[in-house]
Amino acid sequence: MKTRLKTRNLVLSGLFIALGYIMPFFTMQVPTFGSMLCPMHIPVLLCGFLCGAPYGAIVGFVTPLLRSVIAGMPPLYPTALAMSLELATYGFLAGVLYKMLPKKSLFVYIDLILAMVGGRIVWGIVSSILYGMKGNAFTLAVFLNGAFINAIPGIIVQIILIPVIVLALQRVNPISTD
Repeated sequence: MKTRLKTRNLVLSGLFIALGYIMPFFTMQVPTFGSMLCPMHIPVLLCGFLCGAPYGAIVGFVTPLLRSVIAGMPPLYPTALAMSLELATYGFLAGVLYKMLPKKSLFVYIDLILAMVGGRIVWGIVSSILYGMKGNAFTLAVFLNGAFINAIPGIIVQIILIPVIVLALQRVNPISTD
């Protein structure tokens, strides 16, 4: 049973990396809001919920770096590097909190919001260091604008879509990440 679960998680992780790679191609077709939809975040958060913290962290770390190297977007330094740690935090926290908290609707939302806030804090810290090394200022206004104001459409999509998917999968087949 353990081997079967591990295989399932590896296959799903590959699927989530592929989704994280291709979803930005589709969302960039949406004028004005394309990058604001945060398309790589959705598969990473789902991976954390469905496969667990280690898989979510790895998928989150790999996806922006892979997309940067192959597609050239986001730029590797500093954007993809900061995003890789942000998304790794999303996947890790989503998995850890989902395992720790009760599997009720309210807690799926709490888990998601805490993972999103934690990832954005990590993004801010890493971006501050990377932009500082580059000689650019990373102020509180830049952080709030990048982490929250510009990301409002993506935050809304994530808060609506991810719990619906997780709760639907719970009803069909209880999610087990052990």
